[in-house]
Amino acid sequence: MPTFRELVLEVYLQEYEKLKDEQTQRIGFRDNLLYVTLGVFGAVISFAVSNKANYYALLVIPWVCLILGWNYLVNDEKITAIGKYIRLTLVEKIKQETGNDDIESIFGWEITHRNDQRRKRRKIAQLIIDQITFVFSGIVGLIAFWILIPQPLGIIQVLCWIELVLLIVLGVEIVIYADLAKGR
Repeated sequence: MPTFRELVLEVYLQEYEKLKDEQTQRIGFRDNLLYVTLGVFGAVISFAVSNKANYYALLVIPWVCLILGWNYLVNDEKITAIGKYIRLTLVEKIKQETGNDDIESIFGWEITHRNDQRRKRRKIAQLIIDQITFVFSGIVGLIAFWILIPQPLGIIQVLCWIELVLLIVLGVEIVIYADLAKGR
């Protein structure tokens, strides 16, 4: 019969497995949001430029950027939070249960990959790509609309300004959650 410590350790290891499963699913979902966003951009732009009467469709692009960008950001934050929990909390719990201070040798990847010499450069590049995809593209959609429809109705102008403000807020949030730090 397993001891209490062995049972607790087994629970921690199952927790680790479930967290890694969730992290993997979220990574796949998050990464697919980029492709979905690009596909929707193509469809909306194709429709919008097919006829002058369709120019108002360009106002859909900022909403696509906001909705999919926010989902991207939320999933990215959860991916980061899971990794942080594993590195800072779960590893410590397992250390206490096993009495082994070298637990990093077991969970080495969780810690080592954050110390890569090129990590910060990759994270900055990803931050730029995220800003281009979800913020800049939405703003370009608004600018294209303003160029093609220079005097829209007042309510449409209000909508455009709301979209612009929300895109800026999303851009700030993307920077805040960029996780550029090295190490643990």
